[in-house]
Amino acid sequence: MPPPPPDGLRSIGELAEHAGVTVKTVRFYSDRGLLPEAVRSAGGHRRYGPGAAGRLRLIRSLRALGLPLPEVARVLDEEREAGPALEDAVAGRLRVLGSQRKALNWQEAALRLVQESPPGERAGRLRLVGALGAPPGTDPLVRFWRAWLPPRMPAGATAAFLEAAVPEPPDDPAPAQVLAFARLNALVQQPCTGGERPQPQIHGAVGARGSVLLYAGLAEAYGLAGACLRRGDAPRPGQELDCFVAAYAGAYGRRDTPDFRRVLTGQLATDPRIDRYWQWTAEVITPAGAPREPTPGTAYDWLLAALGAETAAAA
Repeated sequence: MPPPPPDGLRSIGELAEHAGVTVKTVRFYSDRGLLPEAVRSAGGHRRYGPGAAGRLRLIRSLRALGLPLPEVARVLDEEREAGPALEDAVAGRLRVLGSQRKALNWQEAALRLVQESPPGERAGRLRLVGALGAPPGTDPLVRFWRAWLPPRMPAGATAAFLEAAVPEPPDDPAPAQVLAFARLNALVQQPCTGGERPQPQIHGAVGARGSVLLYAGLAEAYGLAGACLRRGDAPRPGQELDCFVAAYAGAYGRRDTPDFRRVLTGQLATDPRIDRYWQWTAEVITPAGAPREPTPGTAYDWLLAALGAETAAAA
């Protein structure tokens, strides 16, 4: 390494040699204002002060971590290597890397899905997963449920339901989870036939207040039934079913009586079903090799079976 010049100033070539970089690199950062020269020589050549070498090392370290030039400039402007600007820049870069890693995980799992698919299914699955982003979003699923839920349902109740009904794509999915999520997206975006999308009959009978009572009560009942599903319990009367019926009774402004349960059983038996949605949701949220996670759909089926069995026994 050459000794420092007597006046402490280095030419662009000397600074490049001292730092172990090319003259082109020094000029690049200098032209962008990250490495300003101290003075110009009589011949118009750049001369850099004693702090330029350390500033150049810091620039190279930040760039080696992948920080973009605007973030590098903010860190340099703060004139403190461990200040808030560096902390924010590192946190931002970590977020970017996390998003990129998630996208790569989805792309790899999608490619493995296509590679491992039977030849006769490969083209169809390729089209399915090709319609997704990497990583995919949940906007189509949210739109589907917003159209399904009762009109004028309050925002808080809607948000609580969407949190339970819309599965988040896993950060590191298995090929089967990619396929299930792609099928979900295709299901909710397919055109409706025969008029408007069918909805449960109760949606036309309850107002905004009734929908809040209904979905708050159903969320509690689904949680209780989910615990039964995890234990492998068969559908049966109990607090889970009582909570389920109470949600409908509250929405209708009725008392929970045997006659109400009989009528409710018949009404729910004719409601439209979206079993495939819940089947694929369970596949998305269940890690590979783990027992199937309950969903609002499977909890509803368990509760409906319990209600049917109770009504049949009473009859």
